[in-house]
Amino acid sequence: MISRRDFLRGVSGAVAAAGAIHPLLTWAADDSAVVIPGEEGLIVRSARFLDLEMPPAFIDSWITPVPHFFVRNHMHEPSTLDAATWELKVSGEVEKPLTLNFADMVRMEPHTVTNTLECAGNGRAFQRPRVPGVQWQRGAVGTARFSGPRLRDILHQAGVKPTGKHVMFHGLDEVPSKVPPFIRSIPIEKAIDEDTLIAMRMNGAELTRHHGFPARALVPGWIGAASCKWLSEIKVLDKEFDGNFMKPGYRYPNHPLKPGDPLNVDDSHPLTALNVKSVIASPTDDWTSKSRTVNIHGAAWAGDADIVKVEVSTDSGATWQAAQLGRDRAKYAWRLWSHSWKAPQVGDYTILSRATDSQGRTQPETADWNPSGYLYNAYDQVKIHVAT
Repeated sequence: MISRRDFLRGVSGAVAAAGAIHPLLTWAADDSAVVIPGEEGLIVRSARFLDLEMPPAFIDSWITPVPHFFVRNHMHEPSTLDAATWELKVSGEVEKPLTLNFADMVRMEPHTVTNTLECAGNGRAFQRPRVPGVQWQRGAVGTARFSGPRLRDILHQAGVKPTGKHVMFHGLDEVPSKVPPFIRSIPIEKAIDEDTLIAMRMNGAELTRHHGFPARALVPGWIGAASCKWLSEIKVLDKEFDGNFMKPGYRYPNHPLKPGDPLNVDDSHPLTALNVKSVIASPTDDWTSKSRTVNIHGAAWAGDADIVKVEVSTDSGATWQAAQLGRDRAKYAWRLWSHSWKAPQVGDYTILSRATDSQGRTQPETADWNPSGYLYNAYDQVKIHVAT
């Protein structure tokens, strides 16, 4: 009998040998039955590199507690992380290359940004036809207060040359044999934005191992993959980084595709800002209510834009009612919302939610197709039964 580890190794080798997109971008086991000590409340989507999803019912506060915050790893977490020996190197198209240690970073002026961080594949499990990858449903998302030096202050120390057009992040992920390292880059304009950070704290405490200790990039409003963890190197480049996790990975078609169509990588662009989206936190799917009065609540976000409206339908989309938006708000952060509804009679109901943002985008009934299931944002829905 072949072991699971040998099976994974065999699958990886077969796909790589075929010249396809690297399997880390296309395949992951669903280990939802596995329990990770200390993370008992989260859903284990993959134990291979530890991908943990927050159950939607945990969306009950504007700031997500760190123990409830989803975890997305592309590689193995670093086995050794020591603030006393950690260094961050800054190089490339700069006048003065730097090597900063933990104490150097702590001495820099901190900035705090409240940001909704979402994996680009959140909702992938709902895409039809089914697509490969970690089968996230609703909970690869969370909102936290991230603090640390502005990236632009670090780049200012190094002195970016006129040829510096992109900024590359490289972390301490432990890379399996023959697997390309997880490296991403962002345009210089986003890098020098006042809210782009090298985050060292999360919700007022030092980052945990799962969330990038001792330092991670924080690129607010953009997909989670842009905010690389366990940073060890920042490099200013004269062009977008040319690597596996920039191309063919994390790209979106320039033109609409029909369901099932493959991606033409040469007719695509890197993923950046998040879509407008809402999720229903309660009631949960297949819930039975013993009262005709049902309190519906959830969250909505839109990356760089603001949420201006959330609507709820309790009749499968025939009619819509405006939900009440929560008071807490910040640029890049989700808005909580709620709606009280009284069922007209006993029976089965489908509840939908949709959000509209300040750019005029409204969450669609059906998400645009792409073969990796990125930026899925169709109406959220739950089916419930009212028993009394």
